[in-house]
Amino acid sequence: MSKKRKRDDDGVVYSTSQSFEYDDYDIEPETLAPEEQRLKVRIEKKGRKGKTAVVVSGFEGTHDDLNDLAKYLKSSCGTGGSAKDGLIIIQGDMRDKVIDLLKNKGYKNTKRGGG
Repeated sequence: MSKKRKRDDDGVVYSTSQSFEYDDYDIEPETLAPEEQRLKVRIEKKGRKGKTAVVVSGFEGTHDDLNDLAKYLKSSCGTGGSAKDGLIIIQGDMRDKVIDLLKNKGYKNTKRGGG
C-alpha cells in the first residue's frame, strides 16, 4: 500500500497558462471590523466525551486574529480551549460570559444558539 500525501497546491501539478501563479491559493481574507462580524455562540457536548464546550463560529478574518480573539476569551474565562478551522472552542459551560466578553470587545452582532 502506498501512503497518500497531503498536497498544499490543491492538486495542481502543471499549468500551461502563462499567467498562472501557485501562490493564489495562500491568500487569507481580511479581518472584518468587530461590529461587522456575525458570530454565533453555542454549547456542544457531542463528540467531547460528555464534556461541555462553548463554540464560537462565524468569524471572518485571518488565522492570527482568530487566535488572538481565542486567547482573549480563554484568559478572560480562566479556562482552556483552542482555535481551529474558523471556530473558537472554550472549555466549560460559559456561553453567557463569552457573549458578554464579545459584546464588550465590540462584537455587537453576536447571537446565542444551541443547548
